[in-house]
Amino acid sequence: MRLLIIRHGDPDYEHDTLTPQGEREAELLGQELSHTPIDAAYVSPLGRAKRTAQLALAGRDIPCTECAWLREFDPRIPRPDREGLSITWDWLPEHWTAEPDFLSEDTWLRPEPMDAGHVAEACQEVCTGLDVLLDRHGYHREGQIYRAQRPNHDTIALFCHFGVESVVLGHLLHISPMLLWHGFCALPTSVTTVYTEERRQGTASFRVSEYGALPHLRRAGVEPSFSARFCECFHDDTRHD
Repeated sequence: MRLLIIRHGDPDYEHDTLTPQGEREAELLGQELSHTPIDAAYVSPLGRAKRTAQLALAGRDIPCTECAWLREFDPRIPRPDREGLSITWDWLPEHWTAEPDFLSEDTWLRPEPMDAGHVAEACQEVCTGLDVLLDRHGYHREGQIYRAQRPNHDTIALFCHFGVESVVLGHLLHISPMLLWHGFCALPTSVTTVYTEERRQGTASFRVSEYGALPHLRRAGVEPSFSARFCECFHDDTRHD
């Protein structure tokens, strides 16, 4: 089985939809995906993801199910350098790397900020939702592996958001989401491909073959949107915080 984890197009956060750039990105994504058989699709309830799925799957008879757990991962926690609460996936490197617990799948939820923001409960909702979906498609989680109860070559598309994508990947690959949130960046309409490996009959694991792929934009000569990134150099006229 293959999972295509697709981030929404360039967002208009104020209106929870896509910018004109995002609409173009999603249309180009649809052209790219037209050559890919997709057996089922699941989408976040947020407008920017739903619009991306609508444009990317236009003209195709593909069932698309809305899943609350695919919405953006939005718990708020204290951040060391500012007052108030911030999203979990936006800490300065000098802060998150200084906390050893953040680096391990087994301990990343232990630090006090995570407890204060009830992050474990939000993470559990995502992981449970994902496992229910995978079970429906033939792969049942047992501990750290999956039982291939009905092994298949189906392709499943998930239209969602960068924050929740990292939680999904962390669950499948046994990696702390803090490493994924801060070490990787899935740009708008990027596609991450995860596939099953069943090296022994009945026992499956997941492996990433492509992360954040954007061939549909490259071929069209369209520069990827900047959303989710920060300035490459401090003096750049781009996003710092």
